[in-house]
Amino acid sequence: MVDYQSLPVGPSTLAFCPMPQVESVAVGLWFKVGSLYERRGLHGGAHFLEHLLFKGTRQRNALQISREIEGRGGDLNAFTAEEMTCYHARLAADHLELALEVLFDMLWHSTFPADEVERERGVILEEIRMYEDQPAALVMERLNQALWPRYGLGRPITGTPAAVAGMRREELLDFWLRHYTPESLVVSVAGGVERERVTALVARHLGAARRRYTGGALPLYRAPAAHRPALAAVAKPVQQCHFALGARAWPKTDRRRCYALKLLSVVLGENMSSRLFQTLRERHGLVYSIQSSTVHFHATGAFYVQAAVDPPKLDRALALTTRELQKAAARTVSARELRQAKDYLTGQIKLHLESTNSRMMWMGESLVGLGMMLQPGEMLDALARVSAAEVRAVAGELFQPGRLALSVVGPEGANSELKSHISKLQLINSKLAAAN
Repeated sequence: MVDYQSLPVGPSTLAFCPMPQVESVAVGLWFKVGSLYERRGLHGGAHFLEHLLFKGTRQRNALQISREIEGRGGDLNAFTAEEMTCYHARLAADHLELALEVLFDMLWHSTFPADEVERERGVILEEIRMYEDQPAALVMERLNQALWPRYGLGRPITGTPAAVAGMRREELLDFWLRHYTPESLVVSVAGGVERERVTALVARHLGAARRRYTGGALPLYRAPAAHRPALAAVAKPVQQCHFALGARAWPKTDRRRCYALKLLSVVLGENMSSRLFQTLRERHGLVYSIQSSTVHFHATGAFYVQAAVDPPKLDRALALTTRELQKAAARTVSARELRQAKDYLTGQIKLHLESTNSRMMWMGESLVGLGMMLQPGEMLDALARVSAAEVRAVAGELFQPGRLALSVVGPEGANSELKSHISKLQLINSKLAAAN
């Protein structure tokens, strides 16, 4: 199906996927570090650092960095997640050497000008305010806080205004030196280029890397402590009530249950033919959209359902959503519905992997997230082997009384006070108890 290759290049790992039929290339530099690695007082530091690496090196200022790639018709970007950070570029294949030159220059030779640190501090504070003004984003942020209190997954990746305002340049430099090392690096390349050329170019840039910093080790992952998830309610000047239900799930290493959970999510809410969409939108006209999703980390994971409704209809929407969760735990999914879910995921994976950028992302996420190269064919085979009984089993484990958290963002006074929604969470849990 797809030829994904990985090999060591010095202390780093190179992932490569040849695509001779295309004239472009996607390059990603992945580091095994994210917001979960931040010590107390540096919350938001990994994301702050991501911003700063675009602000100048010994050879290029911020404008020159972007012009080098965009001036050839390409794009340059980055993202910070909980357990990884990626800097990536996509452009015509004959500019591969330039892409690697710019990315490695940023990663090894950034200078962190003091004036840029202060300017970018203001930019990030505006980014935080932007998300606070987006109820769909805010309701998920608050749900994670309810699911993982006193644990890094409950903190926003962007940090808080207070943390960002107090962050010092020296702390960010120390985080960079500790975690951005060749030993932590995966280079992912997909496109119309030859492996020998990619390997030679990557080896050259690794040879120019600074020496490894030995001032500290990576933190050990520990599963967050068990607790009873609770409610998060926020009043905002909005017209709809946005709600999100969630439950802790399994780490990415528990691949069997993760695949069963993904199929359960498709059955419940990942497309227009799903149960939640058909019930809440098509039959009852309560929502414009409703979706479920899953996420997995080294120590834990989660299942989510998210939607927005007219405030007077919130109770009804929550009741119908709960009923669908109950049904998934109480009755085995039909052979037809399971086959449709598997066919949907198979098609989505194949469509997703048609672009250079998607293949580059797949390889990087696989090697950094799982510590191995997961071939798409392996994943499709594993999904095909999941039984209806396994799907019901994960639903039964998830949708237990006391496991669900509820987050609501809505107008002040909707259905009395938003904090009264704690009774709705109690009602959801009592219905789940009756079903079990």
